[in-house]
Amino acid sequence: MSAHESTFLTACLDCGALYQRCKVAPGEKARCCRCGRVLYRGARLTRDHLLALVAAALIVLVIANTTPIVYLQTQGVSNSATLLGSILVLWREGQEGVAALAFVTTLAFPALELCALAGVLLILRFRPASRSVALLLRGIQVVRPWGMVEVFLVGVLVALVKLSHMADVRPGVALWGFACLAVLLTAIVTFDLRELWDDVPVRDVSPSENGSRLVPCHVCGLVCGDVVRCSRCGARLHVRKPDSLSRTWALLIAAAILYVPANMLPIMRTTSPMGVEADTIMSGIVYFWTSGSPDLAVLIFVVSIFIPLAKLASMAMLALTVQRGSSHGKRRRTVLYRLVEFVGRWSMVDVFVVALMVGLVRLGSLVVIDAASGATAFGAVVVLTILAAHGFDPRLLWDAEDKHD
Repeated sequence: MSAHESTFLTACLDCGALYQRCKVAPGEKARCCRCGRVLYRGARLTRDHLLALVAAALIVLVIANTTPIVYLQTQGVSNSATLLGSILVLWREGQEGVAALAFVTTLAFPALELCALAGVLLILRFRPASRSVALLLRGIQVVRPWGMVEVFLVGVLVALVKLSHMADVRPGVALWGFACLAVLLTAIVTFDLRELWDDVPVRDVSPSENGSRLVPCHVCGLVCGDVVRCSRCGARLHVRKPDSLSRTWALLIAAAILYVPANMLPIMRTTSPMGVEADTIMSGIVYFWTSGSPDLAVLIFVVSIFIPLAKLASMAMLALTVQRGSSHGKRRRTVLYRLVEFVGRWSMVDVFVVALMVGLVRLGSLVVIDAASGATAFGAVVVLTILAAHGFDPRLLWDAEDKHD
């Protein structure tokens, strides 16, 4: 296939269907007729608008991470917490896993995405795309799923409600900064990176002997001939993700094993003149329910108990139906997979609540909150289930149909 011909094709990465690309109006979406996935969308933002949003997001990111998120005062003792300060406290207390997870999802990966996107836009503004643009775009697509600023913002709000029962709480500048950052990142994500990928030149590569087979690139979306590497971004090509089922099962089993200690062990300990109190996820749900915040109790139950269990059960069901070669309900199962992939990140709320409260509630001899081993186990469950969803190849759900046709 020539480089010119390949740029006019697009593939659905959920079911494997191939389509000829066509222009869509700004705000419109092109969907797969077979599984309903959004293939691409018309850009509402120009590149200049996108660059302005990225610059604004970088400024807000600095403000949100260098100013206090919240101020706490009780019995004449006061304290404030920044995100970086809370992460450092977790690290010093031996909770390196929770600290690293909070750091990469709320600061490192969003910052890397914004810097890389700014670099791409500036390069394309002044000169033709080069290999550096492809590398930056690949980096954006790797880190983007792990940026969880909006989830962290929900965690902050939950922590504020809980803290309001023990002290006077006043929101800081960073709280509004994270709210603005979440809005800006949401607007930035709506811009389809395919438009930037289209500027990267495609090399003509001679296909192998089975050159009639077309393989879509999971990184840049280019439909290539039967070659080893993508002729635009250089990523290694596979007809299906290698060892998809075995990796998915391994990650799901590990997550299921860790789910037990994540819910049985305390996620944080509160030390006060009254003694030491250990809080598990379920005890936190009970606390919100009995303290007059049933809405937050339901929220924590959904994101910390129901969603992880539902993800484990759903992914296990999807993997099992693929192994059995089931050809029924393929579209419904594909929609279920997309739902699992979308909601998985929201289970991080409890981890962020712990991170903030550990950094904030250090009021000398009055009250001190420390992270416990349950937080590490729960964070591992969230990461493992996300990795299981990312490692699963939904096109396997449709292979049974192709074999029967």
